[in-house]
Amino acid sequence: AKKFGAANARGEERRWIYAKNWMEWPEEIMVTDSRDPSEGVLLGGKYVRAGCKQTFNQSACWIRKNNGVDPELYLLLKPQVARTGPDYGIISTSTNHDDVSSVLAFLPRDWQPCDALIREKQDIQKVVISNWAPLPGMTCQASKSNFVVEAPTEDVSPVLIRMTGLSESDMNDLCLRDDPDGIKTEVHLSVHRGAKAQQTVKRYNLLCAAPFLKFAAANGLKYDLTPVASWNLAKPKEIPFGCCRKTVPERPTETWYFNEERGTWERNSEPGASRRYFIALQEAPQCFDFVVNRSENSLTVNCHPEVAAHHAAFSLIEGRGKGLERDVSVHFRLLAYQEDPVLERFRLHSCHDLNKTFVKLKQPYELYERQQKAVTKMLGIEERFVNFEEIEMNEQPMPGSTAWSLVAKASRSTNLRGGVIADAIGAGKTVISIAIILHGIVKARSNRSFPRKSSATLVVVPPGLIDQWKSEIKKFTDNMPNVICLYDTDTLKKVSVEKIVEADVVVCPVDILESHGYMSRLAAVATGTSREGEVPKLPTYSGQIEKNGANGVWIPASSQDPFGGANNPRNQQRRNEAAYFTHVYHKYIEQLRQKNFEKHERGIPLEYFEWERIFVDEIHECLCTSKDEMNEAKAKKDDNTGFFMEKNRRAGRELLGITTKDISKRPLVFRSAIFGLTATPLLDSTNRVIELANLMGNAYVVGLSNHWRNLEKESGRDIFLSNFLEPKQSREVRRNIYSKCQDYLDHSCCKNKNEEDMEGIELVKHREVVNMSLEEGELYKSSQSGINPSAQSFAIKVEDFDATAGHDVSKFLRQNAKLACRGKKLVEICKKILSEKGSENTKIIVFTDGRIGAGDYARDCLMAEDGLGCTWLDKEDSVQAKNKKLAWYQYGDVTEEDKRRPRVLVLHFEHAAGLNLQAECNNLILFTPLYIGDGGTTGDPVNDASTELQAIGRVFRPGQPKSKVNVYRIEVKGPNGQECLDGQLIRRNTDEGTIQMAVNADD
Repeated sequence: AKKFGAANARGEERRWIYAKNWMEWPEEIMVTDSRDPSEGVLLGGKYVRAGCKQTFNQSACWIRKNNGVDPELYLLLKPQVARTGPDYGIISTSTNHDDVSSVLAFLPRDWQPCDALIREKQDIQKVVISNWAPLPGMTCQASKSNFVVEAPTEDVSPVLIRMTGLSESDMNDLCLRDDPDGIKTEVHLSVHRGAKAQQTVKRYNLLCAAPFLKFAAANGLKYDLTPVASWNLAKPKEIPFGCCRKTVPERPTETWYFNEERGTWERNSEPGASRRYFIALQEAPQCFDFVVNRSENSLTVNCHPEVAAHHAAFSLIEGRGKGLERDVSVHFRLLAYQEDPVLERFRLHSCHDLNKTFVKLKQPYELYERQQKAVTKMLGIEERFVNFEEIEMNEQPMPGSTAWSLVAKASRSTNLRGGVIADAIGAGKTVISIAIILHGIVKARSNRSFPRKSSATLVVVPPGLIDQWKSEIKKFTDNMPNVICLYDTDTLKKVSVEKIVEADVVVCPVDILESHGYMSRLAAVATGTSREGEVPKLPTYSGQIEKNGANGVWIPASSQDPFGGANNPRNQQRRNEAAYFTHVYHKYIEQLRQKNFEKHERGIPLEYFEWERIFVDEIHECLCTSKDEMNEAKAKKDDNTGFFMEKNRRAGRELLGITTKDISKRPLVFRSAIFGLTATPLLDSTNRVIELANLMGNAYVVGLSNHWRNLEKESGRDIFLSNFLEPKQSREVRRNIYSKCQDYLDHSCCKNKNEEDMEGIELVKHREVVNMSLEEGELYKSSQSGINPSAQSFAIKVEDFDATAGHDVSKFLRQNAKLACRGKKLVEICKKILSEKGSENTKIIVFTDGRIGAGDYARDCLMAEDGLGCTWLDKEDSVQAKNKKLAWYQYGDVTEEDKRRPRVLVLHFEHAAGLNLQAECNNLILFTPLYIGDGGTTGDPVNDASTELQAIGRVFRPGQPKSKVNVYRIEVKGPNGQECLDGQLIRRNTDEGTIQMAVNADD
């Protein structure tokens, strides 16, 4: 580590040396405050970590609830932006760490939240207490002046507040930058952008801010400034809100051209267009207008709420279709104080209070009561009975230090067109979906017409679930014979337009765009081109949002690299590739839908048809991928990554049209509704809720127009404009984002538990511990690539690895997975299970992390053992072949060939979602605990815990005939029993708070 002499002498090692348990933070911190109540607000009590963490520095916030006597307090980490020292803890009455007046205590610089877990560090010394005490009284004294402040009491003019009595010197100071020669009688001051504005605002603050605040406090303004003030209705003048191009100038369009030198498609705009756009931005009206009148010796502040109204309405309706402006209403408030947002984790509620909907299934099956109520909720959405208020907000701060701001809220009442069935694992999401299809099958069949309108419900599934859906439909229905399964492009070519139009259900893989020849087929049918080189390849990268912060990393200050080496320099090239693919893909679709096909024609792409409704199984697979969750380079290192490589996830997002605002132009079009199915929705942040709402029927939740997914395809110019123009999210806006996200979940989602179905089924958890040999221990430590040899140990954590410093956590993870003792323990567990009386022919599921080669190693260990062996899904297998292999472990052995097959199925965690293996399997082994990330803070415990829950749910679910389900976790320890990576990750992935965020269940 670099030595800082003076800092080292002051005991500030934590500026560069992090604790061994850094970022292993407690869910609860108990604080003891032995002071007398007369000394100020007591800080003692239980501080619980906030459920939604993305809002705070280092995702660190612990909350002490208001109990009616003591105020709500927050334990935060205040960042040292200049990196002159470490981030340090504070206890505050505000969630804003910059709100100095709210801080009650400053914790010592060397304290970190992880210290609460270490007994010898729990007694903190040198805590600085801020004793804020109420003043018994205060008077404001000011020297006499000629200033007179006045404000209209009615909203009959744009004047908000006015000051007269300015001296000539005062007016010259205010107008120094805008009218230095004193020629103009009326001067509109530049107070919004640039150095000129900053100088003018400073002069305004000195002259006017205090008198304005004093007047407003004593007399009020025409708009109520109190926190409980009602919203004022804004009325458009001549142009509907959201349609004024003077207020919101139109961005220059970009066109694609082929760069011969680079051999890539790039974007370009008309010469001079960007300059004209910038001038239009400068000339656009502002919400607050400061005007000096020399003849009247006055300064007037005019307020134009319609400016904020146009911005809010534009974000709500832009690009979503024609005529929406007629449905928009806008309200506004002038704020001087804003409340902190609610920070509870998002919850999904059951359908307990709803009526039941009876749907007749194939005998002897019937829907459970909770399933009937879930059908009721989803049918209410499908029949357009569920009303949802879409809103977008725009805040326009008033320049100066009055801290006033005008917030406009554009709203539009709409009926939801999609929902999410998030019932617990094994609660019957598939049969609920089948019941919804059956309920509307007569109407669907009456809606069909050639050549485009199909009566089919399109079911989009992970590729391994196609045959399972087909068998479930056959199991529960006897009047829906027309089911088509499309595995890939070849099977599509065998199906005619007539069959698709007359089908009841069409099942296709979510990654069909990745199927060999599908895009070429789409291009050929839509445009007639047969040259495969003209068809763009599907990009293999996830969203490339730039990192704008770092934890525990020293960032070089260099204008040449504004992101300090934290971002891939090829990110913009990847965005261009993604954007070009989407551009061409949608162009093909537009041309395709202009054609008419004969009934007998075959192989017409799915994007051509209009479906009755759409179901997307395991919807979280398409929503929750980010750069840190799936690293494409890592995926390439493993030859058998399974179904869900990152390119498959991007294929799913493209097929579902996740960034297309106009729902009628998305690749998949429906008439009734679109539904998502998932047991682990992972709704631990507002971004994920916003994205889910957008996909499920294009519901708009506050902030969608600036959602980060848009960045994965934007040009460098538009990224700059987004950062330049996008307003900061104030407390008021953040509060509405949180509340509106929960409001959407309340209206569109249901999550029913299935305890009654699991009665009599016990989940037995086994931790199979094995120690490394001394030789394995040396390999384990030496694989800690990039870590200083003196720091390599059995206690090392993934958080200790820093990719920006050259550390490679993947080598460490791979070595940990391939320890010989782990393979021996796997074989031992399998043999033990099969040797038990009555279990000689039982089937065993082994889940592994395919990205790090764990699947290959587990397979090799099992295949090397005489009489054991295993089945695995090979990368060369077709989708049909993989479905066939899975079926061996879903159904009982019938033939002698069935009985001779291996008893063990090795799967990757990528296969964890959706499979029903409970009928034949009640033993499951987690070969390694799951970790996806590059070290440091890049991991996502919620996502990893969710995936492990999905894996366990393949066998621990309703329909399990055995009374016990055994889940074995292999934990490898050091040669002398030291806890190693396995123990750390098992504790992390089984943490109760993390699991609650993964499932989002209402307790």
